[in-house]
Amino acid sequence: MTWVIAFGLGLVIGSFVNVLIHRLPRMVMAELKADQSQPRYDLSWPASHCPHCQTTLKWQHNIPLLSFIGLKGRCGFCQQAISPLYPWIEFVTGLTWVACAWHWGFNTTALCWALFATTLLALAVIDWQTTLLPDDLTQALVWGGLMASAMQWLPIGLDQSVWGAVTGYGVLWLVATVFQHLTGKQGMGAGDFKLLAGLGTWLGPLALIPLLILASLSGAIFGLTLKFTHRLPADGYVPFGPFLAAAGLLIAVVGTAPITAWMGLSFAA
Repeated sequence: MTWVIAFGLGLVIGSFVNVLIHRLPRMVMAELKADQSQPRYDLSWPASHCPHCQTTLKWQHNIPLLSFIGLKGRCGFCQQAISPLYPWIEFVTGLTWVACAWHWGFNTTALCWALFATTLLALAVIDWQTTLLPDDLTQALVWGGLMASAMQWLPIGLDQSVWGAVTGYGVLWLVATVFQHLTGKQGMGAGDFKLLAGLGTWLGPLALIPLLILASLSGAIFGLTLKFTHRLPADGYVPFGPFLAAAGLLIAVVGTAPITAWMGLSFAA
């Protein structure tokens, strides 16, 4: 029964993650344009609707996972195909919440890590699709980690959480600043700094070096694979956020010590 509850909660949260993935980037771009003449657009308005025919969805069209199956992957009004990303996000989030309950138990710690993983999933997909890492999510990651460590729901103390945030932001800011000074080009955006600060808040400063090594290696391998298969974007840019998120999630589950030992690093926590 515990796993059913966790999976159900994950499906509901996953449905909201779909809203974040679809709407947050558009909200960010609207804020950048600062055009007051545009109609209201946020997480709650307008109501959920088909992106093709613009028809407002009925309640039975918004049931996580089951609606997609019942509608056979098509809009109930215009019959246009619904992106399979929606049910996949819901399903993966549901499994994530079950995994957290299994790994940490059915308690506040598991809830914290489930929210951590869910936020990383949303950030990874948004960054991959739009190269944006919205402050609403990266700041929530930082403040959520600080509050969780202060409440002793994380295995690190508040001092380690604070230093993790400072170190995470500072390291990538320094790398990007030096790179831009040497090449005259921007290597990464400030969103990456904030994401690493959030990861440092949850994992502590000692986790950041192996995290960066894992993210950099996996990103480089993936980028080279895209290049050799002629699928690399014309500008050659591959978002770094998804690889930071994946590496952070791996360290959260496995722990810092096994990763650093595997890498042969001598400062394992």
